Amino acid sequence: MTSFKNILLVLLLVLGTAAGATAQVLTPTKLSVALSSPTAKAGEEVDLIVNARIDDKWHLYATDFDPDLGPTAFTFSFTKSPAYELVGKPKSINSQKHYDEVFKGDVTYFEKTGQIRQRIRVLQPGALTVKANVEYQSCTDVDGRCIPGDETLSFGPITVTGAAVPAQAPESKPAKPGAPTGAVATPAAPPTATAVPIDTAVTAAVVPPASTMPAASAATSDDTMASVPAPTTATVAASAAVGANGAEPAKESLLAFAFGAFLFGLSALVTPCVFPLIPMTVSFFTSGNDSRQRGILKAFVYGLSIIVIYVLIGVVVAALLGEDGPNLIATHWLPNLIFFTVFVVFGLSFLGLFEITLPHGMVNKIDAQADKGGWGGVFFMALTLVVVSFSCTGPIVASILGLAARGERITPVIGMLGFSLAFALPFTLFAVFPTWLKSLPRSGGWLNTVKVVLGFVELMLALKFLSMADLAYHWNLLPRDIYLVLWIALSGLLGLYLLGRFKLSHDSDLTHLSVGRLLMAVLAFSFMTYLIPGLFGAPLPLLAGYLPPQSSRDFTLAATATPVATAKMNALCEAPRYNEFLELPHGLPGYFDLEQAKRCAKAENKPIFIDFTGHACVNCRKMEATVWSNPEVLRRLRDDYVVVALYVDDKTELPAAEQYTSKYDNKLKSTLGKKNADLQLTGFNVNAQPFYVLLDPNAPADLQHTLATPIAYEPDAEAFVKFLDAGLARYRQQNQPVANR
Repeated sequence: MTSFKNILLVLLLVLGTAAGATAQVLTPTKLSVALSSPTAKAGEEVDLIVNARIDDKWHLYATDFDPDLGPTAFTFSFTKSPAYELVGKPKSINSQKHYDEVFKGDVTYFEKTGQIRQRIRVLQPGALTVKANVEYQSCTDVDGRCIPGDETLSFGPITVTGAAVPAQAPESKPAKPGAPTGAVATPAAPPTATAVPIDTAVTAAVVPPASTMPAASAATSDDTMASVPAPTTATVAASAAVGANGAEPAKESLLAFAFGAFLFGLSALVTPCVFPLIPMTVSFFTSGNDSRQRGILKAFVYGLSIIVIYVLIGVVVAALLGEDGPNLIATHWLPNLIFFTVFVVFGLSFLGLFEITLPHGMVNKIDAQADKGGWGGVFFMALTLVVVSFSCTGPIVASILGLAARGERITPVIGMLGFSLAFALPFTLFAVFPTWLKSLPRSGGWLNTVKVVLGFVELMLALKFLSMADLAYHWNLLPRDIYLVLWIALSGLLGLYLLGRFKLSHDSDLTHLSVGRLLMAVLAFSFMTYLIPGLFGAPLPLLAGYLPPQSSRDFTLAATATPVATAKMNALCEAPRYNEFLELPHGLPGYFDLEQAKRCAKAENKPIFIDFTGHACVNCRKMEATVWSNPEVLRRLRDDYVVVALYVDDKTELPAAEQYTSKYDNKLKSTLGKKNADLQLTGFNVNAQPFYVLLDPNAPADLQHTLATPIAYEPDAEAFVKFLDAGLARYRQQNQPVANR
């Protein structure tokens, strides 16, 4: 029976290898190039245009996000030339933005089509051809594969006329600490990389029709200049704004934000500053000399005026942000600390520490205009409501605008539209249906309870802004554990407050506990309970967008591990290269260099488990979190294999002696990532990750003698165990003594 199983296993492996031989190199992104103009005078500027066509269900990462986040942003390396200089940074046209749960940050990308532009200034007459090497990454959410790209593009020729002009000295500005830095290559000293968001309206005017763009060809070249992507946060216009090649904006995220702002507007209605005003305001439209129809019309104008006022606030904020505003707020410490302070101040105000009010003179002047009556008076009545209720609505509005300022420029307007729609709705509806007023609950201490609850929420949201500055500048003031402890404490205090265990300054005596307060207390304690496992390593996926990333922990339940098991996990033949910045998940021992892994595998008489992975590989992280964590998988990786993780997108420079020119594409492989990507491509004719290979260290060095058919994304832990067991059985069969075969 054992012999039959071995024969069957070998047959399956042979069939699997034959099937795997059909693997092919994937090219989900195809690039083409063009120019904004084929001719120019010396001193004029020309756009170098890269157009991308992306396969269905794939996406191409753009230039406008933090390159240190994880995914490989689209980058250029330009060949040095005295005939031109770069102007600004690369610009992604209508890239979509999305919060990535794996990398805990905003990434931008293209789907189906994309366009990236780099502006240059031509300096010398003649025929100019500009060469640039580009690196990029395409991924799919279908099965988690990611494909790195590396091409050399040739733009031109550009016919340059006129007399030669000197290069312009770039501005010399100190790099902002914590911001993405680097240089876009120019013949002169490179400037610090800063955010260059896109104004799509201007872009639409300068994009020439496809028929007028001269064709350009790809070429090979040794590019030695530095490159860095320019982070922006442009996701603003629909595809019609830039023609057929524009990508649609992230409508879902805007709708979700608008709905959240709508809920904020509803919460503002039940604050002490607003709720008592509803019947007082409605009575103005249902009494007096006006007819019923005219009163209803005035009520609609009143509600519309409220919406207009708040939307105008959103427009002003969007204008003040400017094109650099969202990226500045997302990356710079100053606006994050300002918003943190504002949220804390407003939160403490809601808790009753002090009250924030506008100057009485302003309120009196606006109220005087409302008393004049007429349609203008209706508008000023709405403005009076906005001003009078500021002490309660101001913190909520500031919260919406603070969150909106981290996104696209349109989000402040969308946020204020959602908020004002909810805020204006009851004033209009109660004026149309005045009998509904009888169903309103009476004002009382419950209004202050709502205000206190909002205060706790404000304090919790404030931590998000402090965390963003802390992560960007590596202050280590608010690591994940402290962040969670503060949220747990705040939610616990909120639950105790709702149960009446303590009172604040403006609270009424609580004679009994209402069902509403009890249910809210249950929610608060449930939220607190959900947070507690996060202290011990639970990922808390529902809150991934608000929590710092997982790293080292102050709290652990791993103290029960035996010293023998710990020593076994840490046992390695030699110190791994690159372990100062790379690590394997779940405390697995292993390497990041294949040659080291081979030496250790031979010494320990074990097969090799190769993990072709990447920092930007979403499904690599999913495999590690859901499959590798399985006890049976983890035991086999730890005990039966020598594990080596080969990152295909790592930018670490290789020592000069280890750099080489690939026989596959005749390009220099100068980084750890390029070396590993070339190893995967030449060894297995595959360029997607994750990709897992079981290798016999005693087999020839051509990597074709695998112990089992390599596999990619496999979310079934049981199937992964079978894969590992098959490879181990094959290894033992191949390496047992001849006499025992």
